[in-house]
Amino acid sequence: MSFRLDVCVCTFRRPQLADTLASLAVQRLPDGAEVTVVIADNDETPSARPLVEEIGRTHPFPLRYVHAPARNISVARNACLAESDAPLAAFIDDDECAAPGWLAALIARRAETGAGVVLGPVRATYPEESPSWQREGDFHSIRPVWVKGEIITGYTSNVLLTRADPALRGLAFDLALGRSGGEDTAFFTAFHRGGGRIAFAPDAVVSEIVASGRLSLSWLLKRAFRSGQTHGMLLASEPGGALRGAIRMATVLAKAGFCGLMALLSLFSRRRAAFWLLRGSLHAGVMMRLLGVRELVQYG
Repeated sequence: MSFRLDVCVCTFRRPQLADTLASLAVQRLPDGAEVTVVIADNDETPSARPLVEEIGRTHPFPLRYVHAPARNISVARNACLAESDAPLAAFIDDDECAAPGWLAALIARRAETGAGVVLGPVRATYPEESPSWQREGDFHSIRPVWVKGEIITGYTSNVLLTRADPALRGLAFDLALGRSGGEDTAFFTAFHRGGGRIAFAPDAVVSEIVASGRLSLSWLLKRAFRSGQTHGMLLASEPGGALRGAIRMATVLAKAGFCGLMALLSLFSRRRAAFWLLRGSLHAGVMMRLLGVRELVQYG
C-alpha cells in the first residue's frame, strides 16, 4: 500500500542544509512510501534557492522550495504546513542529519500507537573544544519530557504529524513567538490540550553538531530562561483566579530557590552545578513571564 509523506525543513542562511538533504537521500523507507521534501527559506532574499535547485538535480526525492521571508521562524513553519499536501508531515532542522532509519522509525511508532504526533530524539554531537562538563551533562540533546507518564508538549526538530488528526486541525505556529522561540512548545501544548496524543520513537534519531557559539554556560542559561518564559506564558493561559495565580508564583519561587541552593551545594562538580543553574534559570523565566515580562528575542 502506498502512502505520501512530506519532510519539512525550515532554513535561514545555513550551508549545513546540504548535509541535512544528503541524510534524507539515504533514508530506508517502508514499501510504498512516496516522499517529497519541502524547504521553507526564511531569509528576506531567496538565498537558499540556488543550493536547493543544485541538489534537486540529483536528489532521489522531489525538492519543493518555498520562499517564506520575515526572519520569523513561525512564518517558515506555517509555510511548510501550507505547502505540504501529504497525509503525513515530518519536520527536521536545517542543521541536523537524520539516521538512515529515521523516517521508518517514526512511521512504525505511529502505526503502533495511533498517536497524531510522534517525536524522536535529537542527539548532540560535541566538537573537541567543548567543555567536558557539557559533554558529560549532554545539555544540548533534546528528548521529550513526561509528566505523570504522558508527553504533553513537543518540538519541531524531530517530529511526525498526522495531518488529519482532529487536534491538529486549525493549528498554526504563533507569529508572536517566531523570534523569541517557543512557538513549537505552544503548538504542541495546544495539540495536547485539544485531545491529541504524543508518542516517542527512541530509534528515530537525528543528530546535530553543537555550534561553537552555543558552547558557553551563558548561552545555555539564556535558552533555559526563554524556555521558562514560554512555560510561564502557557501556565498563565490556563483557567484560574487570583488564588491559583498566587499559588503558581509561590511554587515557582520555591523551585527557583531550591535550584539556587542545590547549585551552591554542587560547586564541587561543574556538571551538577550547571544542571541546577539551568533548572533555576528555567524557573526564573517562568516567574518573569508570570509577572508580565515579554519573551527574549533570540532569532532574526
